[in-house]
Amino acid sequence: MATEHGTGRKMSTVEIADESKLAELGYKQELQRDWSVMHNFGVSFSIISIVTGITTLFSFGLVTGGPGVMSIGWLIVCMMTMFVGLSMAEIVSAIPTSGGPYFWAAMLAPKEYAPFLAWVTGWSNFVGQFAVTTGIDFGLAGLISTTATVLNDYTPTPGKTIAIHLAILVSHGLVNTFGVHILRYLNNSSIILHSLGVGSLAIAVVAKAPTHMSAKQVFATFNDGTGVDGAPGWSERASPAYVAICGILVAQYTITGFDASAHLSEETRDASRSAPIGVITSIGVSFLFGWFYMLCLLFSIQDLDRTINSEYAQPVLQIFVDVFGKTGAVVAMCLVMICVWHCGLFSLTSNSRMMFAFSRDRALPHFFDHVDKRFHSPTRTIWLAATLAFILALPSLGSAVAFSAATSIATIGLYVSYTIPILIAVIWPANFKRGVWTLGKFSRPCGIIACLWVTFITIVFCLPTLNPVGEQTLNYTPVAVGIVAFFIAASWFPWARKWFTGPVRQIELERLGIDIDDPEAVAEAEAKGMVPEAAGKKMD
Repeated sequence: MATEHGTGRKMSTVEIADESKLAELGYKQELQRDWSVMHNFGVSFSIISIVTGITTLFSFGLVTGGPGVMSIGWLIVCMMTMFVGLSMAEIVSAIPTSGGPYFWAAMLAPKEYAPFLAWVTGWSNFVGQFAVTTGIDFGLAGLISTTATVLNDYTPTPGKTIAIHLAILVSHGLVNTFGVHILRYLNNSSIILHSLGVGSLAIAVVAKAPTHMSAKQVFATFNDGTGVDGAPGWSERASPAYVAICGILVAQYTITGFDASAHLSEETRDASRSAPIGVITSIGVSFLFGWFYMLCLLFSIQDLDRTINSEYAQPVLQIFVDVFGKTGAVVAMCLVMICVWHCGLFSLTSNSRMMFAFSRDRALPHFFDHVDKRFHSPTRTIWLAATLAFILALPSLGSAVAFSAATSIATIGLYVSYTIPILIAVIWPANFKRGVWTLGKFSRPCGIIACLWVTFITIVFCLPTLNPVGEQTLNYTPVAVGIVAFFIAASWFPWARKWFTGPVRQIELERLGIDIDDPEAVAEAEAKGMVPEAAGKKMD
């Protein structure tokens, strides 16, 4: 069965169903829906990018708990994160829109709480989105600077690293703006690089390594390097368990960003089935390839102390140098950096879709609610996301600690935004009309476990990891999170609560001739019941 599209192109039954579902949720099809389930999975898999997280955080892991905590912690974190992913998958199946978590929160919450919860969720996700891109691309800039020192006398400086960061962001912005049609092919190359490429590299490292650490050294070696300038580490000041809990953040920082499958749902065919599959499989496949990559690196360490205190300030690069020699190490790092580049590219893609949806619902200026008719991409939010990711990296010019605190809010912001709609579904299950992919009787228990886990890791992210605690060792994450929380509250209570009503039912407003740029007119129409209740609510 097929029908004529407005452009004359015939639509399949699946495409008709997708557009009908989107219309039911209140929106017309503006983005081009030509992504398959594999592409949807690939975006989240690329943003999780196990090679990015493990490579850039390997030093933190070796210092904060060592190989034993890294290897076992990966298993624990991935298992608990899967509960978050399962709950998210069930929701995205029912509500497949680019807005993702903030839209879910509005649809699942009681009417009187929906606008506030959507506002909190949306801004948490908004900040987390571009902060993740900052962490990825600035991390890539650091890897490029460090690798450049191996074979020549290049000297990295904060200014040079910022310039490289800017160049990377521009390249991602250009591809997302003009190359929306090639994103699918880059998606395929990213999947191959992150699976076969990283897998081959891991095998090569462990096969070429002159000696190997024993299983006991990899799975049972505890190392506490959290003491600074001769001070005792936290295992002495508190307990080894404290260090181990902080050390699992290597995995938690890495396994994030899988909400991209939701943000790309308006471009994915059969989104109610494909998007939840994308969420779950991206976590599961990342768990397998990530653990394999990490174990191969750990088993290939030639000297633990030299690796931790590497002259390159990058333990993974030190492992490559010890195993392949300097030239081979540079080649290996090039593969890693290409993977990280793909990760940043699709992170910006996800950012732009979320921001586009947020502006469509008036939380951002309507100027950003724009899809380029020629390139079929939300060009304005692409460059908004790139600009914010560049600005967030500027503190690195004066303080590496300040930058680390700023980017650490990425994981907290994203996971908080993931959890709010899950918690709402647990508290008010009657509002949740499930989609074609459902957990059935396991829905609420899974949601409760997910919420408890995110509460736990949010607390852990705010704990100090270096001793003694001083100006240069303080964990500024609570300060950064506090600033974001203050902004959300300060913008809501005196201002946004007067006009922000949650997701705007674009189709009905246009049919009634109401200007969606006029908050008062929209609010009046909704108050009079002129706009039907969104389909995310429980309906018979």
